[in-house]
Amino acid sequence: MTSLRPFFLCALGVFFGSVLDATVKAIAADTPVLTLTAWRFLFGAVIVLGIYLGRGGGMPTAAAIRFHTMRGAVYSITVLSFFSALAILPLAMATVIGFTAALMVAPVARLILKERMNRTAVLAALIGFAGVALTATGFGGTEIEPQARWLGVAFALVAAVTYAMTLVLIRLRAQTEDSVTIVMFSNVVAAVFTWIVLIGAALVMKDGPPIWPGAAGLPALGLLAVIGVSVWLLMTFAYSGAEAGRLAPFEYTALVWSAMFGAVFFGEVPGLRLYAGAAIIIGACLLVAFETHFTARREARLPASDILE
Repeated sequence: MTSLRPFFLCALGVFFGSVLDATVKAIAADTPVLTLTAWRFLFGAVIVLGIYLGRGGGMPTAAAIRFHTMRGAVYSITVLSFFSALAILPLAMATVIGFTAALMVAPVARLILKERMNRTAVLAALIGFAGVALTATGFGGTEIEPQARWLGVAFALVAAVTYAMTLVLIRLRAQTEDSVTIVMFSNVVAAVFTWIVLIGAALVMKDGPPIWPGAAGLPALGLLAVIGVSVWLLMTFAYSGAEAGRLAPFEYTALVWSAMFGAVFFGEVPGLRLYAGAAIIIGACLLVAFETHFTARREARLPASDILE
């Protein structure tokens, strides 16, 4: 009998991830996204580096440093883009568009790893983008200029594509390094990258982003880092205890939390088109997930029926 613990941890991780998104949106009201992100990564780097050293982590190889520096820079763009989307879009809309990252993995893997992209992945991607178009017009109760709305959608899509890139790149070293090493590099490299950009922008631009955060202050940004590390720990333990295909549907509960937080704290009222778009995107993601599961089992010559057990 499968333990319920991984499913509980996954659901809890998704909940805290939604809390993090809502907190980012609240802080972004008076703190520029670049400033917010730089401080979040700085605090996160301190926490995760402490965990890494506490586990006896040694000096990584030069090849690992070069690889993770590249991947960390891409991850920085992911977080900056998604935080920018959260600052502009309603929470539920940014969350739904973020789901498309699962659809981007196959095209990105085709470009980077030269993996074959089957017709199911192509069809799912097309269906998913139709869902994005519907989602982007499916919100009432908020006043967002069309130009700002589509800018937010563009930020969310950039975040989805670059996040898919980080997932594909992780495949290259997932067999040689554990999740602690990978996350340590993600935070440390991202902290260095975002602080270089922040300081450069503050010095060069006349009205550049401030180094210090706004009214929310450093405690709120420290809280962001703690929540972010907690989400990573919860999801790591969850996915180590159950198959990814069984846990993936739980990640879509983020839409429930984001819609609830958006309505309660930001007065955002999702329209029917957003839910219709969400259903299309989630359906496309599940199509890819199930196809991947069945393909893997066919190649291993195992029965596929146990996915419903």
